[in-house]
Amino acid sequence: MRSILRAAALVALASGLATAAHADVFTKEQLIHLNKDKPAGGQGVLVGEYAFTRDKATKDQAIKEISWLTLAPGDSIGYHPHVTNEDTYIIVSGQGTFKDKDGRDVPVKAGDVTIVRKGESHGLANTGTVPLVFIDVIAEQ
Repeated sequence: MRSILRAAALVALASGLATAAHADVFTKEQLIHLNKDKPAGGQGVLVGEYAFTRDKATKDQAIKEISWLTLAPGDSIGYHPHVTNEDTYIIVSGQGTFKDKDGRDVPVKAGDVTIVRKGESHGLANTGTVPLVFIDVIAEQ
């Protein structure tokens, strides 16, 4: 539970919601359910619950997309580039392997945070026996 609270606090800080005079709230019931088959050439299904998707963010908003994502055991997001934006994964539960910008496989678990900058690539695989749940924040300057 502490790792979930820590992850939520990181997301709030990253999005500027913690210090804003006016903040948007996206309740669990309002989240957009969107699943992606074989994401970025990976395996299985990426189950998503989005506060908003990239097509809903305005040009002046740095946070372009934020979501709770889940990969079942054995499922993955393929190795893919981020040409114009940055992407952060905050691992909430489960374990997996993050493929970093250099193509190295790095074990990840609850409480870990990954980031890929503009012009870099990454991927993620669930190597555990339970769902891999993570928060995804995509930002662009």
